[in-house]
Formats: sequence, C-alpha cells, structure tokens
Amino acid sequence: MKKFLTIFITILILSTGLFVYFKYYYVFATGVKSGVLNYAVYKGNLFKTYEGKLIQQGFGAQKSGSFQSYEFAFSVDDSAVFHQLERNSGKVFDLHYREYHGRLPWRGHSVYIVDSILAMRDQ
Repeated sequence: MKKFLTIFITILILSTGLFVYFKYYYVFATGVKSGVLNYAVYKGNLFKTYEGKLIQQGFGAQKSGSFQSYEFAFSVDDSAVFHQLERNSGKVFDLHYREYHGRLPWRGHSVYIVDSILAMRDQ
C-alpha cells in the first residue's frame, strides 16, 4: 500500500507539473501583427502590467465597400519596448509576439505577449 501511494503521488505531482507548464509557460505560437497602435497603458490592481491594443485594418465581408476593423489586445513583458510604444502612439507597428494557452496575472491581461518591435512607421 505504501509503494502504491508513493507511485500515485509521484504521478500526480508530475502530471500537475506538466499541466502547469503546458498551460502557462509553453509557447503555443509566435508571430507578427501589424497595425496602428491605439493605446499603451500600465495598469493593474495587484500586479501592474504593460498592456496595449493594435488596430488592424482589413476588408470585411459584412457590407460591400466597408472596412472591418480588427483589434489585437496584447501585454508587453519588457519595459523598454513598452516605453517605445508609449512614446509613439498612433504610428503603424510590426510587433513580434508569443502566444500562450493561459495567462498569468503578473505576465499580463492577455495570452499574447509582445516581446519586440520589428518596424515602426508613420501612417
């Protein structure tokens, strides 16, 4: 019985560790989003994080002749990247991001974490 309990607890700890890793620390996807920076803010009650929103323009199929706007809400993990975004609101950015399955309160309010700015230009 003691051996069974030891094996069971070991399997439980390992499976919990794997779940936490894949849910919160495994990078599910990486990519680049382009658009106009709508805002960049430093917010939070307990954990202050850097947040932003990018507005992507595209053609939508809702009405003929109209534009459909796409919003990309993201968090930023590097204060230097955030300060560059903050100083250049309203410009067009190409942002490199990592996507996770879950969010952590100290990492940000989004599963998308911007880690670098690839390009910045005026509209």
